[in-house]
Amino acid sequence: MTASSSGEGRAQPRRGRWLIVLGVVLVVIAALAVAAELIARQVVPDTVRSTVVEQLGLPAEQPMEVEVDGILVPQLIAGVLTDVRIASDDVTVGSFSGDVTAHAEGVPIRGGAAEGGTAEVRMSTEQLRSLLATIDGFPAESIELEGPNVTASTEVDLLGATIPLGLVLAPSAAGGDLLLAPVEGTVGEVTVTADQLRQQLGGLLEPLLQERSVCIASSLPAALTLQSIEVVDDELVAGFAIDGGIISDPALQANGSC
Repeated sequence: MTASSSGEGRAQPRRGRWLIVLGVVLVVIAALAVAAELIARQVVPDTVRSTVVEQLGLPAEQPMEVEVDGILVPQLIAGVLTDVRIASDDVTVGSFSGDVTAHAEGVPIRGGAAEGGTAEVRMSTEQLRSLLATIDGFPAESIELEGPNVTASTEVDLLGATIPLGLVLAPSAAGGDLLLAPVEGTVGEVTVTADQLRQQLGGLLEPLLQERSVCIASSLPAALTLQSIEVVDDELVAGFAIDGGIISDPALQANGSC
C-alpha cells in the first residue's frame, strides 16, 4: 500500500464522521425550528385575541378565532405579522352587535401602525331590531330583512279608522350612521312609492316617512370607518375600513362619532 492510498483511507472515515455530525446538527436545528413554530402558533393568536378583547371592552370569555398566515417565526424576527384574520360571533359593543370578521395586513409587534385592514359585521334580524329600538317612534319590533331592503309594519289612524301600514326601507351608510330611507309603502292593500305617500298623505304619515338614522360609529373605535350597508339574504351586512394606526394611536382606539 502506498502512502497516498493510506492517507485517503484515513480521510474517508473523518469525512464520514463530519457528515454524521452535520446531519445531527441539522436535525436538532429543524426540531428547534418546529418547536419554536408550535409555540408561536399558541402564543401569537392568544396575544392578538387579548389585545382585541381589551381594546373593544369585550368579555374575557368572548369566543374568538385568530389566524395568522405563513410561517410565524420569520415574521416574529422581522417584527411584522403579514396577514391576520379574526372572527367572532355575537360581538356586542354598545348597542351594536353582530358576527364579526376582520382582516389586517402588516401588523407590527413592536409598536407602530399596521398597513390597514377591513372588517365586516353581519347582523341578524333580532340584532338589528335591538339597534333600531334606540330610534324614538320607530316600529323596530316589526322589521324584517328582505334583501335588498328592510321592511317594517305598523298601524296608523286615518279619518278615524285604524289602517295597517307597511314600509320598504333602503339601507345605506353615511358619516358613521346607518340610514333607512322609505322607498315604498302599502296602505291597506294598496302599494305606492314613498313619494306618492308623501304627496297624498304627507301630513298624516310624515313622521313615518322620514329618513331614519342610528349612529354606529359612536359604539366602535374611531379607526373603523363605516363604508357600506346592505341586506344579503336574511342578514344586514356592514363593511368597515380599518385605519392601521389603531395599533398604537389612543385617539383611534377611542370611540368615534357621527
